[in-house]
Amino acid sequence: MKENKGFVLRSLDTVERVGNKLPHPVTLFAIFALLVVLASGVFGALGTAVQHPSPENDEIIEVQSLMSVEGIQYIFENTVSNFVNFAPLGTVLVTMLGIGIAERSGLITAALRALVMSVPKQLITAALVFGGIMSSMAADAGYVVLTPLGAVLFAGLGRHPLAGLAAAFAGVSAGFSANLLPTSLDPLLGELTIQAAATWDPVYAEGMNIAMNYYFLIVSVLVLTIVGTFVTEKIVEPRLGKYKGGVDEKAESLTDGEKKGLIGAGIAFLVTVIGIALLIVPEWGPLRGPEGEILQSPFFSSLVPVILIMFFIPGYVYGKITKEIKNDKDVANQLSDTMAAMGAYIVLAFVAGQFIAYFNETNLGLVMAVRGAELLEASGLGGLPLILLFILIAGIINLFIGSASAKWALMAPVFVPMMMGTGISPEMTQLAYRIADSTTNVISPLMPYFAIVIAFAQKYDRKVGIGTLISTMIPYSIAFTIMWVLMLVIWMLTGIDLGPNAPIFYN
Repeated sequence: MKENKGFVLRSLDTVERVGNKLPHPVTLFAIFALLVVLASGVFGALGTAVQHPSPENDEIIEVQSLMSVEGIQYIFENTVSNFVNFAPLGTVLVTMLGIGIAERSGLITAALRALVMSVPKQLITAALVFGGIMSSMAADAGYVVLTPLGAVLFAGLGRHPLAGLAAAFAGVSAGFSANLLPTSLDPLLGELTIQAAATWDPVYAEGMNIAMNYYFLIVSVLVLTIVGTFVTEKIVEPRLGKYKGGVDEKAESLTDGEKKGLIGAGIAFLVTVIGIALLIVPEWGPLRGPEGEILQSPFFSSLVPVILIMFFIPGYVYGKITKEIKNDKDVANQLSDTMAAMGAYIVLAFVAGQFIAYFNETNLGLVMAVRGAELLEASGLGGLPLILLFILIAGIINLFIGSASAKWALMAPVFVPMMMGTGISPEMTQLAYRIADSTTNVISPLMPYFAIVIAFAQKYDRKVGIGTLISTMIPYSIAFTIMWVLMLVIWMLTGIDLGPNAPIFYN
């Protein structure tokens, strides 16, 4: 019988059909780069210019054409530097070296399994959601490890396996931005935000750091765990009903070697944390600021190597104990495999680097930001309504473009300066983007792991399709969005910083 879909599911099916017609992100960035060149030629010829909005700066900002002799020379002379200087490239690759060792040695997988299997049955749902949220430390590992494990655990407990899958998927994907520790996403998005903010206010950008949303995201872990647990047990599981599929399996327990490895990795992590703390906590710490300050110190501009070390050392110790790492050749091979897996990102970075560089060189971003800020100011829209509108726009875009970095590379150069012009800090703009990106992942058929999750679900119900998964995940998307927006309101009313030296409003 043909599935009778409601308006929401029919609309999302349309989004899927339209989204599938979009070119690959690499092609998309190439097209955008070409459009920037063409647009710079047109607006440059028209003499388009704006007055710099800062009262302390009387500069006239003109659109610089890349179709002129100087512009063409710029394109050819700076192709390599545009790629190498693409802000997230080095930070992401360095971060992934540490995460790669932890993942490929088996530490990440074992730790996630230990987390969800060592708690009482009454807390298994909360543990799944929490484990999913925390799995963003290992980039996308949670999708392929924790999502199917959630279904296995629920089936073994006599509960509906699709509810376990949904709980884990919600944590991994809808809560992707939240974490108790900085993750690879922080430098990935943070560098783009800082780069965009520098086009409006270079002095302000110098004081920014990649942990700009850290305080908010720490609190989000607890809040989203509670919300995800409630949605699973009170909405999703009752709707699915009693499972009658007959799949009977038990989650695989940790081996003695894996347990020893986790203990060793835990000790190594603790020692590593103590070692890093000695660099910043004592007054003589070399990563403190010139006057002994912590918030504005080299430590917060050194989080990338800190993340590398905190993952690398425990991952190495775990691998040595479990014999996954026998010698230096194994370490080198695992690092090489990690970088090989980053090949697609490197290609994307090359094309995105050209687009970002062209956009900045032509001043199109500044001109658009000034004009956009003028329109927003004229409309009287600002504060929370402006942020909510931005969340809505970013969420809609996320239904078509799955990559968080790809979207932000496109949006940051325009929206960060524009929001600064209306008094919203770059840190708040990035946070609003992260909320929109995370909460709509679970209902986007174009999200890279969406099809994989469907494949996991079909093990328990062959009839599961896109509509089934989306209708199951919509309650999480709505609940997470509402709760995060409420948190934003509380943060704005209290004026608490979003992260270290990261205010809500830009003055």
